[in-house]
Amino acid sequence: MKINKLLIVVLAATYVGVPLVLGGNAYVMSLVIASLVIGGIALSWALLGNLGGMVSFGHAAFFGVGAYTSAVLSMKFGVPVFIGLVMGGVGAVISALLMMPVLRLRGPYFALAILAYAHIFRILATEWTSVTGGSGGIASIPRLPELFGVDFGGKTGNYLVILTIVLLFALIYDMIRRSPHGLALRAMHDSEDATRVVGVNNTLLKGLMLLVSAFMCGVVGAFNAHYINFLEPDYAFSGLWVTIPIVAAIFGGYRTITGPLVGAVVVYLVDQLFVKNIMPTGHQLVLGVVLVGMILASPDGLFGLVKKFMRKKDATA
Repeated sequence: MKINKLLIVVLAATYVGVPLVLGGNAYVMSLVIASLVIGGIALSWALLGNLGGMVSFGHAAFFGVGAYTSAVLSMKFGVPVFIGLVMGGVGAVISALLMMPVLRLRGPYFALAILAYAHIFRILATEWTSVTGGSGGIASIPRLPELFGVDFGGKTGNYLVILTIVLLFALIYDMIRRSPHGLALRAMHDSEDATRVVGVNNTLLKGLMLLVSAFMCGVVGAFNAHYINFLEPDYAFSGLWVTIPIVAAIFGGYRTITGPLVGAVVVYLVDQLFVKNIMPTGHQLVLGVVLVGMILASPDGLFGLVKKFMRKKDATA
């Protein structure tokens, strides 16, 4: 019951409280939306790492492919924007299917192979000028439409859409983790050989997690394209779509579902609202220092640090 009450309070605060309090401040709302975009990528990265057991440096590939897929479909073929968001996820899944051969690799070799794919897709987006506009990019991408009297193209509308996307993905993540497949995936972390002996197809499960992670990241990338209304290869496939979400996921606690989301909001908003004002240039260096500090203080992230504090408090009570 307590959990249900807490969930209701959180949903009310995010869906009603944030628009009421911050809706009039376009700058802060844009930062909140950007933090949720990062949170969505961080969640997809954490799902692959926590359940799939794979560390990726190439999620920018899924983000960029999803963004270009939705933008091109909506502009050249008149596909409705909301359907385009889903198709962005499908496009990212197709790109992930091309990466299946690298599932045989482990550790840093897999991470670097995925990074190489991201560079390949960036080059394709640059050279395929008839579709992507090349290095000049695509301008005037359709914004989110008005539905049921709600303008989803405004700041508040965009916020509600990306919030819903991220929360739905968090729910899917939780359902997978609690499923028999999720239990098998977590067992794989202890011993892949043992799970293989009892009939678990490790490669298949890893491949499925890669596809789910790619879909999530692709939808977020598609949303971002319609939010900023512009796209070019260096932006769509930027390494920042990897580094900042990884910092956010580890800072919040990538082994939890809410950790990457909370980490993204905290890290990005603190960086943009406070650190950037103090250090206009090189402010992202602070992210590295914060990450190292968090790893040393609490390898399980912010949520692990909070739990450790609560245990000490209970012990002294």
